[in-house]
Amino acid sequence: MSSGKKGQGEADRVREFAEFRQRMNQRILAEPNQVVRRFFALDTQTYQAGALDVKTKELLGLVASLVLRCDDCIAYHVAQCREAGVGREEFFEAFSVGLVVGGSIVIPHLRRAVDFLDRLEAGGDATAAPAHDHG
Repeated sequence: MSSGKKGQGEADRVREFAEFRQRMNQRILAEPNQVVRRFFALDTQTYQAGALDVKTKELLGLVASLVLRCDDCIAYHVAQCREAGVGREEFFEAFSVGLVVGGSIVIPHLRRAVDFLDRLEAGGDATAAPAHDHG
């Protein structure tokens, strides 16, 4: 596969992840369940700027997601961190915190996090979702 086709395939996977996430969030929020709606709203509010800026909060979310080993959450927070201006060196410092706190079981998730970051840097777009939902 040529690098152009490979890069396009990676961008497609990143786009598919974002589209699925957005579609399912809309589907879930269309249900008349107030607990789910309130949780999504609380989650969204949590990541807004306050005493801590958005960049810091997203990095915290990324580390927590690594430790909890949630690949969808990791991908979401990698994309949000990137959108908030997190640089590659900052990512790897956050990855190191998640690895130290979570232990070696985090390594497979770290691999997927770096792969997702690489795909985003190659031009994939994983942004745009109506609610931040831990993944």
